[in-house]
Amino acid sequence: MRVNGQGDGERSGGAPAGAVPADGDALAIVVMGVSGTGKTTLATALSQALGCPMLEGDTYHSAANVAKMRAGEPLTDADRWPWLDHLGAALGDTARTRGRAVAACSALRRVYRERLAQASGLRPAFVLLELDHDAIARRMSTRAGHYMPVTLLDSQLATLERPGADERALTLDSTRPPEALVAAVRAWLGLG
Repeated sequence: MRVNGQGDGERSGGAPAGAVPADGDALAIVVMGVSGTGKTTLATALSQALGCPMLEGDTYHSAANVAKMRAGEPLTDADRWPWLDHLGAALGDTARTRGRAVAACSALRRVYRERLAQASGLRPAFVLLELDHDAIARRMSTRAGHYMPVTLLDSQLATLERPGADERALTLDSTRPPEALVAAVRAWLGLG
């Protein structure tokens, strides 16, 4: 487990690992990473554990974006901005209305995470799920009904910018069971 890009139990600014402040009473969590790392699985388990809504980032893509990915074409930033704005606004509104909300979203680059934060009006907590290339490819090839082809995996991995030490982020190994991942996120956020 790495907190804000550092080792176990360390955070930038010297604060203890569990002392991640929420923005007012609203807490927005984004489970991020490349396709096939288990974002939806963890986001669903986390939302159930916290008793809050889960927003599936894939459902916020336009039909044109989905068609492009289905055809094996990587999205451009111009494709992503409206998607990130729509998802970020929904995440912020849901977190403010319900107190907490969890989203599953690739959020591969820092600028995408900043865009989500800006659109949400909050300071989301990002949870990066990591897994090696071959394991991701195996997961993607056995996944039924998803539009993201395995051929886009290398593009996603090349695009991924791991969160920096100054970002509100936790990095977890997605080979761990969902219950262990939920416990790690809850401990990091001080949610017992």
